[in-house]
Amino acid sequence: MSRPVGPPVEESLLDQAVHLARLAGHLTLRWYDGSTEVMFKGDGSPVTEADRAAEQLLRAELARYCPDDGIVGEEFADTIGSSGRTWFIDPIDGTQSFIRGVPLFATLLALEDEHGVAVGVIDLPALGETMAAGRGRGCYLNERAVTVRRRSDLEGAAMCTSGFDLLPEDLAQRLHAGPMILRGWGDAYGYSLVASGRVDAMLDTIVNPWDVAPMVVILPEAGGRFTDLSGGISFRSGTGLATNGDIHDAVLDLVAGRSTADRT
Repeated sequence: MSRPVGPPVEESLLDQAVHLARLAGHLTLRWYDGSTEVMFKGDGSPVTEADRAAEQLLRAELARYCPDDGIVGEEFADTIGSSGRTWFIDPIDGTQSFIRGVPLFATLLALEDEHGVAVGVIDLPALGETMAAGRGRGCYLNERAVTVRRRSDLEGAAMCTSGFDLLPEDLAQRLHAGPMILRGWGDAYGYSLVASGRVDAMLDTIVNPWDVAPMVVILPEAGGRFTDLSGGISFRSGTGLATNGDIHDAVLDLVAGRSTADRT
């Protein structure tokens, strides 16, 4: 699949993003023992002291290293920048996993410039895994280059999702009746699995921009594809689909309930 349009990012910028994501991810482990108080936001989603501490750390470091850049994060108000670049922060993606002692949670960091998303990092601190990609720089898991798994048939392909309860009933029925193997290794971990060739697709019907901004660069740099469920390359539309690229259109057809012949 084609990589994001625009010049390659500076390697030092990718290295800095990886360093900061790992720093924040490591910080969250201080509360990864069940001792943190769980609070609930207005939308009913959980938040912890660890979420806020990790985002505050990233905001402080970004303000020091990139004072003119904007910042959009899950827990605090947006910071308006003047450089034309914006960082997206999800301090703990997979808070439900975090508060239950399940290691499939991540710190997410992405940078968008005038060409699109240029850098994306998924740090999984409890697993010791960091997935990172920079535009024109490839995709890496713990500094090892990784790619998606090539396959063109939905039969037996593995799809992850962040929550079966989040799927519209008609879509859930189509997926369960379809040829794909369904698993619940969701949130950012599912996208990491696709980019590293361990599963073939990851589906989200409800996401925020900070949940999937890194995927816009990670998946193409790994040879795959990321879109919303309408097929558009967007991390702001509220849905997300990552695949190896070969099966992407077929998965979009399955999700939409149309046959290949209906595709326009």
